[in-house]
Amino acid sequence: MTESTIFFLSFTLTFLAAGLVKGVTGMGLPTVAMGLLGSVVPPATAAAILVIPSFVTNVWQLLAGPATASLLRRLWPMMLAVMVGTVGAAALLVRVDPLWSAFSLGVALVVYSVYSLFAPALSVEPRIESWLSPVIGMLTGVVTGVTGVFAIPAVPYLQSLNLDKDELVQALGLSFTVSTIALAIGLMVYGAFQLNQLGLSALAIVPALIGMWLGQKVRAMISPKRFRQCFLVFMVLLGLELTSRPFF
Repeated sequence: MTESTIFFLSFTLTFLAAGLVKGVTGMGLPTVAMGLLGSVVPPATAAAILVIPSFVTNVWQLLAGPATASLLRRLWPMMLAVMVGTVGAAALLVRVDPLWSAFSLGVALVVYSVYSLFAPALSVEPRIESWLSPVIGMLTGVVTGVTGVFAIPAVPYLQSLNLDKDELVQALGLSFTVSTIALAIGLMVYGAFQLNQLGLSALAIVPALIGMWLGQKVRAMISPKRFRQCFLVFMVLLGLELTSRPFF
């Protein structure tokens, strides 16, 4: 097979898998897509391809409930900090040697997955949320800008805010949507988002949505908790492979 055929198959299977994980667990599309695409193309390129499918699926998730306005009022300081941190740190994703960008991505995947597997549930008191939210937002933005992964530390923080199930799903959609927009702006500012990548990014919507549909079917047949555990173990292994590249 030609290189273009291999890339197209990898591209399609990546977004099918990423959509499948999101359909089952409600999250994970950017993490899976960055992890798998980052193993075959530079992380900056993978991040650019991720922009449109991530935006479409996360806006859908954000708007699929009644709490959008209240979450915007509550979380806007965090979202503003995510935007600033991501745009500023995206220079590193673009300019650093791809091997070391992949190393950073691998570290982020391992840390996120190990934390998610073993860390106890946390609870943030309302009295500290006003100053902690912007700090978490800035840290999330920096991690997103450097690695293209949106989950750290935003996901565990949002899980600690004592939101109900539907509010948490919408809050994750809000955070991921803002991170996607900020990453796209950062990539454009530093010249890493090309028009030809825009077409490829739009094409990724199809396998991503098919994967989400399949994931919803799978969710009805197996335990989402067990699926999530298997997914996180896979992310640890993928992260370890990415971290090893600069040394072998």
